[in-house]
Amino acid sequence: MGVYPYFRPIEENEGPVVQIEGRKIVMAGSNNYLGLTAHPKVKEAAIKAVEKYGTGCSGSRYLTGTLDLHVELEERLAKFFGTEAVLLYSTGYQTAQGVIATLVQRGEYVVSDKDNHACIVAGQIMARGATAELVRYKHNDMNDLERVLKKIPVEAGKLIVSDGVFSTGGEIVDLPTLVDLAKKYNARLLIDDAHAVGVIGKGGRGTASEFDLEEEVDLTMGTFSKTFASLGGFVAGKERVINYLKHNSPALIFSASPTPASVAAALAALDILEAEPWRVQKLIDNANKVRTELKEAGFNVLDGRTAIVPVIVGDDALAFQMWRRLFDEGVFVNVFISPGVPQGRQMMRTSYMSTHEEEHLDYIINTFKKVGKELGLI
Repeated sequence: MGVYPYFRPIEENEGPVVQIEGRKIVMAGSNNYLGLTAHPKVKEAAIKAVEKYGTGCSGSRYLTGTLDLHVELEERLAKFFGTEAVLLYSTGYQTAQGVIATLVQRGEYVVSDKDNHACIVAGQIMARGATAELVRYKHNDMNDLERVLKKIPVEAGKLIVSDGVFSTGGEIVDLPTLVDLAKKYNARLLIDDAHAVGVIGKGGRGTASEFDLEEEVDLTMGTFSKTFASLGGFVAGKERVINYLKHNSPALIFSASPTPASVAAALAALDILEAEPWRVQKLIDNANKVRTELKEAGFNVLDGRTAIVPVIVGDDALAFQMWRRLFDEGVFVNVFISPGVPQGRQMMRTSYMSTHEEEHLDYIINTFKKVGKELGLI
């Protein structure tokens, strides 16, 4: 069909506008939420780190791969989240495997939302392979979570794991109820804030901050590949838990540590996030404008209040067709089809940046309207 949408090389990246196949395209599919990958201070920090430390660490954190930059970023993040300690991993995907499979042991349970990100799924499969038990509950359905928890022995160790902001639909987890159930059934709580940090919560501090429940979440993990304009992952929590992971997590011990440029870029992005909290509100305002105007135009848009705005198309072939027409008209989005999403929920998964200007947003909205009418969606 000539509509294969994946692995399209980006030739230049200015944030809201990229160049693909020699054409300028308005980006409406990136997780570069605060638009910091092109920020001069972030790029300068990465360049200076390469000049001082070289291009790589050539070892794991456990041995020769710890730089003062790693320690500085861990301490800065712990202060930012108000937790005792933070541990860096080399990728966000790896973080879930490093945390879940290390903490949940034989006879203990991982309790997981069915729509959790693939990194959590990988982590829980690894835990199950090591003889832990895995149970799942319906997406963000707290009644089903309680049904599942009732079946687990009270004395058994349990780790409830959930996305804070779900990566496909952009919904925010019902954290207050999740916390209540964790207390009631003697469970610990791990929240993946990959799509929440820099997006929700006070100053972009994520899901626990959004609900004033910072003291009730045992562990928060995240990534540097979105708001922090870099690459890597982290987990935040009590010092004794972080210290246990530091000395027992194979994903940490046997992986090369994050590169100097990646860590320096994340530190610079954190500086900007703390100094310019207006970026978080601008991001949400941008997403809300698109969400509202596409709904008013007649599109089936999922409700939400994060940076992710999913437009439901409902058919695989139609989804590919719409993606191609949007691309031809100069808008890049992500197309999600089955079985990645359930039948009927095929979508244009769009996401926004604080650096999108009105002209970019208007172009995206008007292009959606044009293509939507052509395809009979509105």
